[in-house]
This record gives sequence, C-alpha cells and structure tokens, in this order.
Amino acid sequence: MTTATADPLALDRQVCFALAAASRSVISLYRPVLEPLGLTHPQYLVMLALWERSPRRAGDLSDELLLEPATLSPLIRRLESAGLVAIARDADDARALSVSLTDAGAALREQALAVPGRIVERLGLPLADLEHARDVLTGLLEASRAAR
Repeated sequence: MTTATADPLALDRQVCFALAAASRSVISLYRPVLEPLGLTHPQYLVMLALWERSPRRAGDLSDELLLEPATLSPLIRRLESAGLVAIARDADDARALSVSLTDAGAALREQALAVPGRIVERLGLPLADLEHARDVLTGLLEASRAAR
C-alpha cells in the first residue's frame, strides 16, 4: 500500500491545486487594499498595463493580460464608467478599440504605488521570497504556453 505522499494523485502533490488555491488566497488579500481605489483585482491588472503604456489597443491588452476579449471588454467598460479610461476607435484601424488613461486614471497611479508594499506586508514573507516565487511562476507560465 502506498502512502499519501507517494501517491501521484494526492491533492497536495498537484501543481494545479497549489496554483489555484494560492491564486485565490493571494488575490483575496488585494480586495481590501484595492477597495479604496475603487478597483477590483482584474481592473487593477488593466490599470497596471495602462500605467505602463497608454493608449493601447484592446486586443493588445487582451494578449498581455491573458484575458479573452469577452472578459476584458466589461472590465474596460466599467473603468470607462468610473472615469479612469477613455475608449475610442483606433486611429490606425477603425475596427480596433483604443484604450487610454484619463487624467483621473493617470492620477490614480500615485495612490496605487502603495499597493505592492501593502500586499507584501499582509503576506508577511520576505520580499526576496516573493520575487523568487514570481520568477518561478513566470517560468511556469512560459512553459505552459510553449506546451500548447
């Protein structure tokens, strides 16, 4: 008879379970930190991408954030309703949407600068450990993309 730790089907040996559970748990820590900014975690990710470069095509955002257009579109619309982004037809391609920060969206970046530190504080782990975990997860993401 095999022990649970040697069982290849043991839940605690599954990468998929560890990733899913850790993802839900860590993302839940963001909720109270992002609430004062008026952002959900998915909206925060969109804003992070736009703070790096704005304007951007919606398709480019979809690709970078690994979100289906049908998932991204409502996020962008809610950000537009909140006055944080503006949506227009792309100047180079009328079929594409261009998403750009409004002045309010650009200004929100200053408040958002506190988010990473608050999350590190809430997790209570050394920054070096979190950076290592991020790097390992980035490698895992790249490997899973290559495996498709």
